[in-house]
Amino acid sequence: MNVSLVKDLSVYQLVMGVQMPPKPLSLSPATLLSLVRAQIDLLIEQQIAATLWVKLPPDKIWQSELARYQSSVGASSLIYTCQIEESRKGEAGEDKGEERLNISSSPSSPSSHYVPVHLPPDSQIRRENFLMVLSPQFCSLILAHRPLKKRKNQTSGKGNTNKNQPLLIITTVEGRVIQQVLNSIQQAIAPESSSILPASFICPTVPQAALMNQLLAKQLLRQDEINRQIITARTNKLEQQNQELHNKEQLKDEYLKNVCQELRIPLTHMKTALSLLNSPNLKPPQRQRYLQMLNTQCDQQNSLIAGFLELVQLERNLEGTTLELVRLSDIVPGVVSTYQPVAQEKGIMLAYTVPTELPPVWCVSGKLRQIVINLLHNSLKFTPNGGQVWVRARTQGDYVQLEFRDTGIGIAENEIPKIFDRFYRVRTAATEDYGGAGLGLTIVQQLLLRCGGSISVKSKLSEGSTFTVQLAATVSNISRAIATENEL
Repeated sequence: MNVSLVKDLSVYQLVMGVQMPPKPLSLSPATLLSLVRAQIDLLIEQQIAATLWVKLPPDKIWQSELARYQSSVGASSLIYTCQIEESRKGEAGEDKGEERLNISSSPSSPSSHYVPVHLPPDSQIRRENFLMVLSPQFCSLILAHRPLKKRKNQTSGKGNTNKNQPLLIITTVEGRVIQQVLNSIQQAIAPESSSILPASFICPTVPQAALMNQLLAKQLLRQDEINRQIITARTNKLEQQNQELHNKEQLKDEYLKNVCQELRIPLTHMKTALSLLNSPNLKPPQRQRYLQMLNTQCDQQNSLIAGFLELVQLERNLEGTTLELVRLSDIVPGVVSTYQPVAQEKGIMLAYTVPTELPPVWCVSGKLRQIVINLLHNSLKFTPNGGQVWVRARTQGDYVQLEFRDTGIGIAENEIPKIFDRFYRVRTAATEDYGGAGLGLTIVQQLLLRCGGSISVKSKLSEGSTFTVQLAATVSNISRAIATENEL
């Protein structure tokens, strides 16, 4: 059974066109839901077998109300469900058929008393939702109209959006209003389908007082239920936001605490050296040693401050940075050449293998050189005199791996998970002070995460370490890697 309506039909305009129309109220979709539920509650409680005209949102929460009524009242009810037609166009623009949305039960089902009413795609009812109840005992109409989106305000530059724009809702039990809407719908339906409507139906002018009292009570109960759900949802959201803010504050406090502790260490050493320099019995070699301590600790303090500022700037601007394609063969040889004098001074054999045919990789603009410098500097710093450091690059599927391997002091297994933490420095029993701010690896990891790359490490004490950087050679790998990191 097919029913079609003309596209000019608007239930909202029909209601507003009657003499002394009911006043629309600006209300939320949640209030509309509470009104519909209260109406269904009344029909079920009084077992009113009615003809319903409905156009409700397709969400399950709305459609379940119709199913609830249908299962309670059964075959004695009839429901007209208004649906928007979807047309398929050919290349020349001619209509190739219609795809009709069917949210009703299967027509072959014994309990099915849904009649789809098809609306043209540009029908004015598209912006409306309504529930019209027609029965000899009780008639009502709940109507929600979504106004057209307002244009952007010329002064403020802001405009209303459908998300926060309220609905214009009308509720009425006046027989004269509902009857006029029903008559207009009858006239708008295609002639071959008009026989299925109750053409002789007359709406009761005045509803029964008892029914109205019950309806009002149910509306209050349903609205209270909706309000409690909204309050609960908002409370949960606020609690979640407060917890997130609390966690951020705790992280910030811990971060600042670590910064202060790290800055205090060189200051303590400097103060000790200055106190010793004031000793009247100080010998020249001792004076020289304390002056060297001051110089070393000043460098350490400067390294901490510079590293801290660099990390803060990086974290603040990282989301807005762009990525670029760059070849490792354009970066690695220059950095290795710069560090060759340092390696020669310590008697370290420094070599690299970076094939020129390697594909370019994606990295934060201008930062691939910094990644190579930080990792190479670490390898040289923790490799004793006479050791070896290799830098090697190779393809690995759609990625390029850059490996830094050394014969240095190595890292204890329990320390490996911590080496990318801010200010963390490898603990060693050696007397040599390796210095550093403990931020180099943190910065490298942050840069790699931004471009969909990764870094891993394998190490054994007294045998050396291998840091492996993986960089994406295709855009799809960047998106996949970043999505995986976000999930983790």
